[in-house]
Amino acid sequence: MKRILIRVSYDGTSYHGWQAAEEQETIAGNVDRALKLLTGEDINVSGASRTDAGVHALCNLAVFDTASSVPPERFSYALNTCLPEDIRVISSEEVPKDFHPRFLKTEKTYRYRIQTGEMPDPLRIRYSWHISYPLDILSMQEAAAFLKGEHDFKSFCSVHTDVKTTIREITDIAVSQVSDEVHITVKGYGFLYNMVRIITGTLVETGRGRLKSGDIPLILKSCDRKNAGPTAPPRGLTLMGIDILSEA
Repeated sequence: MKRILIRVSYDGTSYHGWQAAEEQETIAGNVDRALKLLTGEDINVSGASRTDAGVHALCNLAVFDTASSVPPERFSYALNTCLPEDIRVISSEEVPKDFHPRFLKTEKTYRYRIQTGEMPDPLRIRYSWHISYPLDILSMQEAAAFLKGEHDFKSFCSVHTDVKTTIREITDIAVSQVSDEVHITVKGYGFLYNMVRIITGTLVETGRGRLKSGDIPLILKSCDRKNAGPTAPPRGLTLMGIDILSEA
């Protein structure tokens, strides 16, 4: 048996997230089926990030074990012949048998795209949230600065999140104007369920004047989801990449 690391890119619009699930179309489910067609083996890939329904990825990491004779570096090409066009394996390689991205220290980068202007561009609507009202970028930047560092992000995760701790560290966060789009880029070692989308919704509320940038420390301290902004739609969120830093 050998362990293969793949890097997967996908448009999440038509899928119920990464994680394989019965009677639902998922990214991992499609990769599992492609591996079955290719190798004849029942394989369950294990991903580094379980992106939510409708969320996209430029590069998610996943590993699987196989006895197949397919050369490790050729798995990407072979799998793509069995996958839908909105899921692509962009590279594949053999890694040590104890290698697993979930057990390594990694930094994930997410970007949320907000399309501004009176009317939405239909060619970008699958990958951005259209907002027709003006946003105060400076206020959003000031608010975002309070989120950098290690905090209890209980106010910024779904009430259905089941984890041992809601303390997370954001290593970097930036709000930038790019032509007619606002980009919110967030980096961290790990994220809670819906965390980036709730951060986005909260920053948008700040940008439209419903919240003040100075409210962010109070929202964090409250540990109450009701005090943060709405959850932004999934279509604007993309996992940009996962950097492997070192063993945990």
